[in-house]
Amino acid sequence: MTTTPTAARTVRTVLGDLAPAELGVTDSHDHLFIRSPRFPGQELDDPAAAEDVLRAYAAAGGRTLVQWTPWGLGRGADSLAELSRTTGVHVVAATGAHQTAHYAPGRFPILGDQGSRRPAPYADLAERFVTELTAGLPGAPEGVRAGLIKIADDAGPSTRHTRWMMAAAAEAHHATGAPIAVHLEPDGDPYRVLRRLHGRHGVRPDRIILGHLTRFTDRTVHRGLAAEGVFLALDSPSRIGHPADLQAFDVIADLVEAGHADRLLLGADTTTRTAREVGGPARLLTDLAPQLARSHGPELPERLLVANPAVALAVDWRVP
Repeated sequence: MTTTPTAARTVRTVLGDLAPAELGVTDSHDHLFIRSPRFPGQELDDPAAAEDVLRAYAAAGGRTLVQWTPWGLGRGADSLAELSRTTGVHVVAATGAHQTAHYAPGRFPILGDQGSRRPAPYADLAERFVTELTAGLPGAPEGVRAGLIKIADDAGPSTRHTRWMMAAAAEAHHATGAPIAVHLEPDGDPYRVLRRLHGRHGVRPDRIILGHLTRFTDRTVHRGLAAEGVFLALDSPSRIGHPADLQAFDVIADLVEAGHADRLLLGADTTTRTAREVGGPARLLTDLAPQLARSHGPELPERLLVANPAVALAVDWRVP
C-alpha cells in the first residue's frame, strides 16, 4: 500500500485536524465512554455524565482529552463530536482493539487450533483501523475520525490475538502515520511489545505510547524504555489509593533525574463509574499537577501536560 504524506504534522481530533500547539493542557489517556464484561455495572455510557466530566476538566484548565477506548467497547462515537463542540474540549478518539477478555463471548474466535491462519475478524483488522483513522468511525457523524490506534499486550506469554493485533496496528500506522498506544499488564513484558512493534514491524519508538508504566516497580525498566525513545504514559491517578497512583511521583522524579522528562505523558485513565466519582481527568490538574509544580517547579507539569502530548500525538498524516 503506497501512501502520500501531507504537508504538516497535525493532531486528529473528532472535530478535525489541529496544529499541535492548539492542544493546550492534555489528558493523554482517559475514557469518556467504555464498557467491558470485566467491569459489570461500571459502564461509562451516559453522554450527560461525560459532558459533566468535560466541563469540570475544562474549568480546571484542561483543553484536550485523549480517549483510548477502541472498537467494540462502547466508545460513544455518536456523541464525541457534539460533546467536544459543546464543552470546548478537544477530543482525540481511538481505533484499535483490546484484549479478548474485554469483549463479549464470540466477538473474537477461539484461537487454540487455528495455527498461523488468521480467521475473521482478524483478517481485515488493519483495513478497519485505517478506515476509522481516515474516513470515519462507524455510527459517528460524517468526518469524525480516530487520531490514534489503541491495542493491548497480554499478561504472561503473548497470544496469537495480541500478535495479530500488533501486526494490524503496525500496518495501519505505516499506512497513515497514526501513533500506537499500548495497554500494558503488570505481569506482561513491555520490552516484548517494543521488540514486536519496532523490531519486527518497523514502527519508530517515538510513535509508540506505552500505558500503565507505574504498574512496573523496577525503575530500570522505566529508564530503559525511555532511553529507547518511546513515550511513557503515567495514567492511573483517577483511582485514589491505587498502588500505581501512589508511586507515580517517585517514577516521575526518577525519570526526570535520568533526563527523560521529554518522554512522559499524564492521564487519568477513568475506566469505571467508581473511578469517575472519586477522581476523573480534572484531578490531574487540581491534584497531580500542583504537587509536581511544588516538587519540581511549574515547568515540569507544563512539559508533561502540554509540550510532550503535542509531540506524541502529532502526525504527518499519510493518505492510503
